[in-house]
Parts: sequence; structure tokens; C-alpha cells
Amino acid sequence: MAAVVVACLTVAVAPAAPASGATLAWRSCPGVDDRRLRCATVQVPLDHARPAGPTIDITISRLPATDPALRRGVLVTTGGGPGGAGVPEPLNLAAVVDPAVLARYDIVGFDMRFVERSTPITCGQPEEEPGGYWVRTATYQSLADTAAQARAYARACARHAGWALPFATTAQAARDMDTIRTALGERKLSFLGGSYAAMLGVAYGTLFPHRADRFVLDSPVNYDLAWRPYELARIPAFEENYAAFTGYLADNSATFGLGATPTEVAATLSRAFAGAATEPIVAGDHAWTAGELGSLTVIATYFEHLWPVVATDLAAILAHRPPPIPLDPRPAPLPGTPGVPADNHTAVNTAFRCGDDAWPRDPATYRRDLARLGTRYPVFGPSIANLNPCAFWPVSRDNTPPLAGNRAPAALVVAALRDASVPPANSIATARAITGSRLVTVDRRTHAPVLNGPADTCLTGAVTAYLVHGHLPEHDTAC
Repeated sequence: MAAVVVACLTVAVAPAAPASGATLAWRSCPGVDDRRLRCATVQVPLDHARPAGPTIDITISRLPATDPALRRGVLVTTGGGPGGAGVPEPLNLAAVVDPAVLARYDIVGFDMRFVERSTPITCGQPEEEPGGYWVRTATYQSLADTAAQARAYARACARHAGWALPFATTAQAARDMDTIRTALGERKLSFLGGSYAAMLGVAYGTLFPHRADRFVLDSPVNYDLAWRPYELARIPAFEENYAAFTGYLADNSATFGLGATPTEVAATLSRAFAGAATEPIVAGDHAWTAGELGSLTVIATYFEHLWPVVATDLAAILAHRPPPIPLDPRPAPLPGTPGVPADNHTAVNTAFRCGDDAWPRDPATYRRDLARLGTRYPVFGPSIANLNPCAFWPVSRDNTPPLAGNRAPAALVVAALRDASVPPANSIATARAITGSRLVTVDRRTHAPVLNGPADTCLTGAVTAYLVHGHLPEHDTAC
């Protein structure tokens, strides 16, 4: 493991900052039992281009700094996705960062606009899509059928949430962050977010560089590629990690019984998925669809350390037994979170991915992509390259400020070298675009390694040195 080298700088110790948000009405957080975390409501414009127009409510949460005498300011975080809840994130972040970070920052989370506690939207569906992500696989149905389903979904979203869709963009959410900063009475904010949340941090730095303090961007999506080019570019990494997972299953064939070679395992899983596309696999009290099995398998492509869990569950399901280590294939709010529509996470994920940029409208484009990528990458190409509701979205324009316009202070950018969800090229591009930034990498098959682990002392040390002392590594660092 490479040691973390930090610049030898003399940093003046600033006086302790006062507690933020003194004028906000703090209360218990819906769905969160930990009394240390308190919530408040911040009103933001529905459209920041019309600050005097209609407003929506954003729920924020705060975990106070553990040492008020050392308090430096706020460290903002939120969920990934897009569509993940951010209110509980301060507690999750507190479990992975060094105590010295917790001493110096109020950790502030927020449910992004239209998510769960923050004026939630619905597309009128009875349940979430597996993984909270609308996707169909060309292997199991025609492009015409997929187009019909995608068009119907887009129309339902317009019918149920048309008032919100033009304003479901990462740039609008970044402007919400600045309104939150103002409500907290903070001159600047620091930030730590992973995956899509890291891309949101990039958007904030582009729009408000003078308000950005210390930003840790854990596996940020390349903002210039959001979303269709990014989706297509990550197909090879998905395929590579899936192949590694089938190798693991083959190496442990005596335990899981899915095949003695990677080819046998892949054939077993392919037959099971195809069968489930016609008739779900009943395992206990749940009938597993092909989409749910695919979502479970995606977990394995994201996190090598969860291979034993996913493998155990897959083996049980294919044997028509209840999975012994249940992994819910569909996102859900924490128990006790009221008023969240049944399909909220999928609705938000689709709205932001479709709303950030214009997607191809011509089905022929998707047909060509499927022909090109579906054969070369037969497991994930037929789904990731396929047509989706964005082809029929009622809002179709570029809402993404260019990454080249980012003038934020230097950030700490983190990547896992074998991340399928956000391949490292995304983090490399982000680090190069934000002048003076440093890239810290870990050679692991995982996603957003700061937040999702496994823990790495080299990586944690770099994050701590930066957030606590403002020290970036002198050079890009391989942990």
C-alpha cells in the first residue's frame, strides 16, 4: 500500500465557527431513530431562474460537530442515484470518517428535491423498478415493446409530475445546496459525496466556486458525459466485473452449485434470467422477476466484498428457496418516513437522468447501439444500451454546465480502479478539470470506496488530512 504524501504547508488555525442554522426550526427526523440527528425544512424556488416564483420544501438534517471548540463549518452530503435519500447520510458518513472530521464539522444531509421528505414526486406506478432504475433488456423483448412501455411511462410521469419535470436537474439541485448554505448562515460549505452525489458536488463547484471550501468527490460521474455517453461507456466495466463474479462462483462450485467453470456459471445464470423473464422464480413468499435477479447481480458487479452474499442468495433463489441473506431488490424509505409515493425513487432517478440532458429521440439510434454493443457485451449491452423513457421525455434540452467551466478550489477526487458503476476515467476527467485537484485511487472492485469500503487506511488518511488540515497529497496517490 502506498503511503499518503501530504504537502508540508503551514495552515493558520481559524477561530471556531458558530453553530449553523440558528434560525431554523429543528425537529426529529422522519424515519430516523437516532436523536442526535435533527431535521429542518428549507424553502427553495421550484425554478431558481424565478426566485420569486413557486417554492418547494427541502428537508435537511444535521449531526452537530462533536467538539464545538474545534468546529470549522458544515460538511454537506446527500444520497447517490439520483434518487437516494440524503437525510440519514450524516449517520452513515459518521461511521466511515475519522473522529477528527466529526469534531470539526456539522455533518449536514438533505433529501434532494423531489426525493422522499423533500416534496416527493411520483410517476403513478404501483411500485419501484428493481434497483430504482427503469431498464428493459432487449434479449427478452422487442425494441417496439420497449418503446411502447417507455412512452407510456414518460406520459405517466408528465401526467403525475409534469409540474416538476422541467426543474428536475442536477444544476437546480446544486442551487438548492446554496440556498441551504444561506439558511444555515454559512459563508462556505464543504462537501463529501459519492457517485451521483459527487457529480452534484461538481455542479455546485461550477456554479458557486467562491462558496466551495473542501470538497471530497468520491467516484464522480463525468458531468460532461451525463447521461447517455456515460451509460454506454461503462458497459465494458460491467461485463468485466460480471466475468470476475462468474469466475468466483466457478471457483466455489462445491458451495454454490451453479457451475464448475465460468462458462457453465454464465450459462446457468443466463437460463435462469431468461426463464424468469417468462415466469418469475418462486422462492419462499416472493416470485423473483428477471429484473430483480438482474438487480441482485448488479450488486455483485459493484462490490466484490459482497460476492459471498449475492452468490448465496442467487443459489438459494435458483433452488426455489428463500434467500438466507435478504437484499431488497427495490429501494424503500426507512420505516416511519411518511408520504413517500410507492415509486418515488424510480421517478426521481428517471426524471434527473432524462432532465439533465437531451437523449436521442430516434429509435434507430438505440437499434444501432444495441446491434453494436449487445453482441460484444451480451450480458449488460442489451439493457444499458437499450431505449428508455428519456427518448420520449417531455423536457429535452441540455441543462448541464460544462465541466471545463469549473473554477472551484482544488478538490480531493477518489476512485476505485475496477469500479463498474463509475469507471475511473470519470474521476480522472473530473480531477483534471478542477485545477490543482488530486486523485487518490484504490485497486479494488468496489464503488465509491470512501463511503462503501472496505476501509482503507491510506484512503481514509488522505480524506482526513484534507478535511481536517486542508492538506492535499503532493501528487496523485495510489493506495
